[in-house]
Amino acid sequence: MASHPAFKKVRLKTEPSADDLRALSIGDVVYLDGTVYTAREGVYKRVIEEGHPLPLDLPAESGANFHCSPAATIRPDGSFNIGAVTATASFRFSKWIGEWLDKSGAKLILGKGGMSSADYKKHFVPHGAIYLTTVGYGTGALLGRGVSGVKSVHWRDELGLAQAMWVIGVENFGPFIVESDLDGNSLFERENAKIAAGLAKVYEGTRPAVLKRYGETDDRSDEVI
Repeated sequence: MASHPAFKKVRLKTEPSADDLRALSIGDVVYLDGTVYTAREGVYKRVIEEGHPLPLDLPAESGANFHCSPAATIRPDGSFNIGAVTATASFRFSKWIGEWLDKSGAKLILGKGGMSSADYKKHFVPHGAIYLTTVGYGTGALLGRGVSGVKSVHWRDELGLAQAMWVIGVENFGPFIVESDLDGNSLFERENAKIAAGLAKVYEGTRPAVLKRYGETDDRSDEVI
């Protein structure tokens, strides 16, 4: 069996240069140092649809937007303790992402599951941005180990803790995987195409299901990997 090269491990600042990003390849493992902020649909609607100004200086303070709802508690003195930071699915935010990249200057979008290569080519490539994905479910506590502290929380009263904009200091924050590169290539789409090419052979000779739930299909080309 042919051997596979080990994934390249990279430490990256949250305000990366174009050269830093160009040096990354899809599949690289990335750990971040600096400051990340959370912004998802609540923040996007508030800024893009309602026209509120950004509550911090972006991208000067951070170039890394995390699609996340921190698991946080409030201490008696009003400070915050974060035990876990679990990513949420990013494809739900694709309709805002182009305008968000315009307004925020973000170079790193962090989340779960990625977006489509069409989104990458249409929105990320013109802005010199890439997508970093978490490595699976249940990694919130692992990522929490890289949080050095909460710098500020914006729009907590207006949006609630889950949708508020958290500004978080991070050190060796990860692991994340490079899902898209500066050319708009997608790791998931590349690997899914390899898997899908062999599906017919995997299911060759199997009988159709006798009992089906509503909406199920025997057409293996419809299967989502």
